[in-house]
Amino acid sequence: MARYLIGQLAKLCEVSSDTLRFYEKNGLLIPGERSESGYRLYSDDDVSRIRFILRAKAIGLSLEEIRELLAIRVEADQHSCAEVKAITQAKLDDIDSKLAELQRIRRALKRLNDACCGAADDDASHCSILEALADEQY
Repeated sequence: MARYLIGQLAKLCEVSSDTLRFYEKNGLLIPGERSESGYRLYSDDDVSRIRFILRAKAIGLSLEEIRELLAIRVEADQHSCAEVKAITQAKLDDIDSKLAELQRIRRALKRLNDACCGAADDDASHCSILEALADEQY
């Protein structure tokens, strides 16, 4: 089994050593054994774990969600697919909620923007955007 120093693992996984230390500090990466000179040593399993973390991050999962998935992955025979799906479903629900909020914000900005003449030679003392934002009814 291969053993990697932190710099080697970082290069192999295309992350910084600081990122690996961050993952260790936050419980995503379990510190490996140490060499006789005290350096951390990592295995191919750690490479797999880091790649799992990176893929999970790429789809927007939080550190806590990743931590939960890693815990399930380690003891997969003691958990169900439903538990894993619940995590991804909760994330989807959160994203859908954020998208709806962003659409609401976009519609409001579009209404404000469309109502403004935007004339370069007109001063902003009668700007409809500023007036709408100052209006307590808006």
